[in-house]
Amino acid sequence: MRTVLVGNIKGGCGKTTLATHIACAFAMAGHATAIGDCDRQRSSLNWLRRRPETLASITGLDWSKDVGTPPKGLERLVIDAPAAMHHKDVEDLIDISDVVVVPVLPGAFDEDATAHFLERLSKVKAVRKNKRLVAVIGNRLRPGTKTSDHLDGFFGGLGFPVVARLRDSQIYPTVAAGGTSVLEATDRRARSYAAEWAPLLALLG
Repeated sequence: MRTVLVGNIKGGCGKTTLATHIACAFAMAGHATAIGDCDRQRSSLNWLRRRPETLASITGLDWSKDVGTPPKGLERLVIDAPAAMHHKDVEDLIDISDVVVVPVLPGAFDEDATAHFLERLSKVKAVRKNKRLVAVIGNRLRPGTKTSDHLDGFFGGLGFPVVARLRDSQIYPTVAAGGTSVLEATDRRARSYAAEWAPLLALLG
């Protein structure tokens, strides 16, 4: 089983958007997929309740109180981590994960918080010994702005290059309201946003 942890100590950076889209990509590829929702708001689980039965099936795991045992036969697990990740939470969740995906918004406050989180990650033994892949994702970017352009240099300088860049758009809350993703939409506008996920999805395999 391949496990992807989506986490950051900065709230509101788009963890659930990343987690649900990654789960959709896995399910669309034919993998038995689940989302382990560790956040008390249960945003991923609420998204799953709105998901049409005609789309690729994704299992929801309520891990808001305790991390449980994934069901047998699962091929892909996506963990939607809580914002307030304590040191033990970080190590425990990384221990069961293969990849850590870290979404970050442009701007000094988000960069500072994410840099602190990455520093904590780099001290975890599995990350330090390169046994866990860490992927930084620029989220809700506005192309051509100084804050967006700054992300690459900032995180590259920390040793964590930005893997993918996702533009800011109202299409994301729209698809979330229907329990879907831009990866499953068929109109041309949605496809242009779906293409931005390709580098991350290729990395995840």
